[in-house]
Amino acid sequence: MSAAPRTEKQAGRFRRMLDRLSSSQGELESEELREDTQASGCIRISDCGDRQIVKVTGTLRTVTLRPLAGVPALEAELFDGTAPLDVVWLGRRSIVGIEPGRKLIATGRISMSHGRRVLFNPKYELRPLGQE
Repeated sequence: MSAAPRTEKQAGRFRRMLDRLSSSQGELESEELREDTQASGCIRISDCGDRQIVKVTGTLRTVTLRPLAGVPALEAELFDGTAPLDVVWLGRRSIVGIEPGRKLIATGRISMSHGRRVLFNPKYELRPLGQE
């Protein structure tokens, strides 16, 4: 009877290996980001609702300087494998360490703007380089 569970475990490992081999690079990165979200105690961006205070984590995909109403604003897109989140720092032209490809944890209140989730002036923590 102990042979059946072992065979099921081996079949499960083999299935995961085949799934990884047949997945695109983007799918693999999204899966890894979703696992990071669970491990860090953060919630998935796709589960965030309007006006909710959240703690999210992900990778910065883009970082741009975009003035809003004449005020400088540093805008970044954070992605956790489930959905994108626009993170905006008002009154900032740049922030050391905020660059594409960098992982971070952000905390603040979500708002919706033009159908997209936005987090203004969040409290944030950069993930150490080399652990990305």
